[in-house]
Amino acid sequence: MADAKIRESRLHDITHFGIRAAIAVIFIVAGSGKFNPGFSGFLTNIGLPIEMQIPIALAEVVGGTLLLIGVLTRISASLLSIISLGAIFYVKKASNLRGEGGYDIDLILLAGSLAIIAIGPGRISLSYLAKKIPRALQ
Repeated sequence: MADAKIRESRLHDITHFGIRAAIAVIFIVAGSGKFNPGFSGFLTNIGLPIEMQIPIALAEVVGGTLLLIGVLTRISASLLSIISLGAIFYVKKASNLRGEGGYDIDLILLAGSLAIIAIGPGRISLSYLAKKIPRALQ
């Protein structure tokens, strides 16, 4: 009974939007920096082809934008989860949680993205306003 009241409260909606917005803004800012030509040098240093620069940057910027406005939220959170997993296991090799090369922030972003996949877009989103978008595409 208490759980149902919490889910119906405005505080729950605002908190859910805040988590979604924070994760989205981090990915948008990080992704927009990856359009810089210096990022291609980083990709070659870790063994990825230069051609991956634009898809990675677009995935973060577009995925973050969709997450922020609340459209295709589960799909974009899934895409951002894959990017977080790549950052943890491929880029940082999951060597240490904190410090130089630590994956602590990536792990937090992964956990938040997985929570968004489970919960959905919430009531402060364009998906909720449209109400015609199927649940699988929210």
